Amino acid sequence: MGKHIIDWLAKKFLWIPASLLCATLRITREGSTFFDAYVEHREPSVIAFWHGSMLLGWYLHRPRRNRAVAALVSQSADGEILAATLAHWGYVLIRGSSHVGGKESMQRMIDVLVEGSSLCVTPDGPTGPRHRMKMGAVRAAQRSGAHLFLVGILMERKRELKSWDRFEIPMPFARVIVRYSEPIAVPADLQDQALDDFLEATQRELAKLSEPTANGSSAP
Repeated sequence: MGKHIIDWLAKKFLWIPASLLCATLRITREGSTFFDAYVEHREPSVIAFWHGSMLLGWYLHRPRRNRAVAALVSQSADGEILAATLAHWGYVLIRGSSHVGGKESMQRMIDVLVEGSSLCVTPDGPTGPRHRMKMGAVRAAQRSGAHLFLVGILMERKRELKSWDRFEIPMPFARVIVRYSEPIAVPADLQDQALDDFLEATQRELAKLSEPTANGSSAP
């Protein structure tokens, strides 16, 4: 079967097995009180999770209850497949990255937040380095005035692909911990080195949320 046929099938149907798989997972959410309040009151926020754990990240934060959520997706071939899946899940799509269409996609990110939508971002995507945050999520939160939530996702049983992000596919019925930060406000006057320092601190916080538990497993 040719690659173009496989890609076509993935764009048409991948969202179905992805939805069924994620629905089987036994998920424990930690520290989500503030995030849940934002969802309940439909307050816009920037939601950031690592590229390698994005399958569950996208699924968990998909639009529901008349709450609009946008997604930043690269313009690559893989991005086409992801965009098709996210469209089925109801996301408003913003196509671009820090490399391609950067200025235009950043402005669109800010616009959707100001208009009242939330925004999901994989801050180390689309090409890494793994677990190294780019400025996009922080800058979008700063310029829009929206708060930033960091989300660490830890899976008990999973398959880890040999990709740059070590993409994680949970096993059916696996236990998962999803950890949320408190809402993070990015001061409007931060710039230059101060903004870089803020980004580094934010990266450390997301890394901490994503750390395995003390017994060495990814989930209890």
